Amino acid sequence: MLGMLKVFGRLGGIIALILLIVALLKQLVALVGFLIVAIKVGVVVIFVALIVLIGLAIWRERCNRRRERNEF
Repeated sequence: MLGMLKVFGRLGGIIALILLIVALLKQLVALVGFLIVAIKVGVVVIFVALIVLIGLAIWRERCNRRRERNEF
């Protein structure tokens, strides 16, 4: 009887370790997924900001050209 308890104790420890590793791996996968999404969102935000800045530069240049035409 004591031998069976020892065996079950060892098996329980091994199973608990395996389940702990699986849980930690799930958390790691979730963290990596979140970081990838955050990086993608950052890239999109930077791209949109760049497009807006280019549009503003073009708009300012057109306004400056109109002022120069009206001054002469």
